[in-house]
Amino acid sequence: MTNNILKTCAFALAISVACLTASAQSKTTSGGKLKPEQANMDVRHYTIALDVNFKQKTIDGYATIDVILEKPTHVLLFDLLDSLNVSAVLVNGKKEPFIYKNNMITINTVKELPAGKASIKVVYGGKPHIAVRPPWDDGFTFTKDSTGHQWLAITAEGTGGKVYYPCKDHPSDEPNEGADLIITVPKDLVVAGPGLLIKTTKKGDKATFHWKTNYSINNYSILFNVGDYKLVQRTYKSVAGNTVPIQFYVLKEHAEKANKLMDMFEVTIHEKEKYFGEYPWAKEKVGLVETPHLGMEHQSMVAYGNKFKYVRVGSQDYDWLLHHEFGHEWWGNKITAIDWADYWIHEGIGSYADALFTLEFAGKPAYIKLFQKTLKGIQNKQPIVLGKDIDEESAYNGDIYSKGAFFMHTLNYVMGDSLFFPTLKGFATDPKHTYSNLNNTDDVEQYFSAAYGKSLKPLFDMYLRTTDKLQISVTPQRQDGKYLVKLDNISMPLPLDITTDAGVQHITVTDKGVSITSKTMPLVDADGWYFKRVVYE
Repeated sequence: MTNNILKTCAFALAISVACLTASAQSKTTSGGKLKPEQANMDVRHYTIALDVNFKQKTIDGYATIDVILEKPTHVLLFDLLDSLNVSAVLVNGKKEPFIYKNNMITINTVKELPAGKASIKVVYGGKPHIAVRPPWDDGFTFTKDSTGHQWLAITAEGTGGKVYYPCKDHPSDEPNEGADLIITVPKDLVVAGPGLLIKTTKKGDKATFHWKTNYSINNYSILFNVGDYKLVQRTYKSVAGNTVPIQFYVLKEHAEKANKLMDMFEVTIHEKEKYFGEYPWAKEKVGLVETPHLGMEHQSMVAYGNKFKYVRVGSQDYDWLLHHEFGHEWWGNKITAIDWADYWIHEGIGSYADALFTLEFAGKPAYIKLFQKTLKGIQNKQPIVLGKDIDEESAYNGDIYSKGAFFMHTLNYVMGDSLFFPTLKGFATDPKHTYSNLNNTDDVEQYFSAAYGKSLKPLFDMYLRTTDKLQISVTPQRQDGKYLVKLDNISMPLPLDITTDAGVQHITVTDKGVSITSKTMPLVDADGWYFKRVVYE
């Protein structure tokens, strides 16, 4: 059982590192320093209406972006990969001149736009960028299932929504009033999207699916998948007592496998709710869609392509991909970083959340062994948080998963279960930190420090902003059997488990040191709660 858990963890980490390697090879990325013209815009809503032509592998239609302008302006900027063609731009219903190059639409309005609401419609189409190795490479995947039906998936995390629609491509701004997707495909296919399916309209040989979410949503989750899907659904009762639909858009050829996955999924949902509070999109749905790529954390419609592969964790069957991507519904979608520099909040806490399934169903010894394995995967070549105004390509290194998760493991130990877990849930359910209220690393530190009653900033800084390891020195003293155990490079007291001849002692250690009595050399932190170096003198 434990070996399966560790193998699964190692495989997930390998997948993450592969993702990062592919991302580093990308020519376009998301985020970075926000341009002043875009900082002036608060995006409120996206409407994307497209007709998908599978024979030509093209899209054609329009996108409408509703914004609030902070100050009057003549210039509006939107990101869109320039592999497409823009035929017209309308601002508040009037055509305006524009320049489309270098992956940017620059609109220079004839008259100055006043501060306040504005609506921009971009009419466009063409051949979208094709993903080479999704989900690690972004774009469209046009393929077919084994029965010959067309199958389309979109991946966009690294490149951002601009991979196929005009947007403000920066994590600091989500459409507060949600998004509408109006997608037309051949009538024998089904479109799966975020939020709720408002209506399906069939005309001739085509069908149009209108999906709508009223929640704020990151721009790389505003997308759709198309296939020969069967909708398998059921309901569940959330931790808050709400009845929520679970909808799985599964290929018809795999429909007989759906109920087994959904049985497992329900266990995952309730386990996540225990630690992080009610599922964030309870007013819409829990959604899954089968994809030709491995998977992605698209809000209320998680992409799943792990081919129904399970391992056993304690008393439960476990699908690591399903569990990890679904965890992003909290850590990534509900709790969102304001800058790519802070995306360890998504991936690190999300990866820590994966370990809680092991804690819940296989017990604490298996949980500790899992993190001993995680520790070996930390590369520690650069800090996790590299300042601010970072783009996706620069921010994503393997340690935001492994070291980010291990940091939360350390924080759990420092605070203790009785304080740490309520604080973790508190952050995930605090209106000041959720939905449209975005976060940086300081927000997380200050929240946990307030709960702890003293500053945790030195620990946050060491783990996240440096490549330093906690250094602990063990020095024999003149008296036989006496040792001084001291923290060498951090200015805060920390608890330590120290194994002596008399057993394990749980002791608070400072930079001044604590004297320990033992007939044998003390062993510090045998279970491996810290990313550390122990110096025996």
